[in-house]
Amino acid sequence: MKPEPSPVGRALEAAQAALAAEHAAAYGYGVIGARSTGARATEAREAYGGHLARRDALARTVRELGGAPRPSEAAYALPFEVRTPADAERLAAVIEDRVAGAYSDLVRAAEGPLRREAADALSAAAVRAARWRGVGVAFPGLTERAQRALTS
Repeated sequence: MKPEPSPVGRALEAAQAALAAEHAAAYGYGVIGARSTGARATEAREAYGGHLARRDALARTVRELGGAPRPSEAAYALPFEVRTPADAERLAAVIEDRVAGAYSDLVRAAEGPLRREAADALSAAAVRAARWRGVGVAFPGLTERAQRALTS
């Protein structure tokens, strides 16, 4: 039987997963920005900057928890082809849902200030997803997990 990880180990594992989600989000927003115009392009740039800032903060957190931050991949597979501005908006919503899911795990695993930061990041991702999609979800980060469980 595999021993249960310590609370710090769970927080580190969840922080690494959130860091990976932020790496993927930054990559995805590069694609989104290239397919967006006007106000949506501005939103994409702002989201990109926000994800870079959270990525950098998470890298510091991982180090503080005793880990080595995992580097970004050279490229990420997108869930579908992005050709139009509408595709870009749909991709942004998917990315934010995935980021919210990663932060929901970090909220569960963390304590104290890290839990608060993760909750703030979860909330920000949920708001961005709702803006891109035009509608919100009741429990951001959890709905997506339930859907994946049903299709797995």
